[in-house]
Amino acid sequence: MNNKWLSQALFAALIVAIALPEAARAQITDNDGCSNATLRGDYAFTINGQLFPPGSPIVTRDGVAMTFFDGAGHLTQVDFVMQYPDKAGNSSPVPGQPNSVSQFNTGERGSYRVFQDCTGEMEIDFPPLGMGGAVIKARFVLSDAGQVIHTAVYSVEPPNAAAPIPALIHSEGRKLLRR
Repeated sequence: MNNKWLSQALFAALIVAIALPEAARAQITDNDGCSNATLRGDYAFTINGQLFPPGSPIVTRDGVAMTFFDGAGHLTQVDFVMQYPDKAGNSSPVPGQPNSVSQFNTGERGSYRVFQDCTGEMEIDFPPLGMGGAVIKARFVLSDAGQVIHTAVYSVEPPNAAAPIPALIHSEGRKLLRR
């Protein structure tokens, strides 16, 4: 009986030893089949994080956004983001071009690219305030067959800035389901 058990255990270990490298190799070459078309429609986002302007206090931001992805690499967005502290030391909405009814900033446009493994990158260009508009660049991961997007900002260039400033901002978005 002991030999039979030992034989079965060795056979099971052999199967695992053969299957594990195949599973690891399959994950490395996994092609989830994502593309720009996977990211299509309106997505509601929550946004939060911090900016670290050189020589100034840390700025905390918290907000929401509605982003439309066209399935072909272009996006439009409206957002309402609060910041603390502002120049007066208070919390206030981030400057922009607010809609007169909703007070959401409008006119935000950009581009995105989805890779086959369901990761991607995007850039959001904000309308000019004075001489120039802000530019935000982020990387993202899609989940739930493109219904959910998780982002991490890696570059924030404020209006009229010569270069990006350090930032630690992330957002979570979910596709709106139309009924």
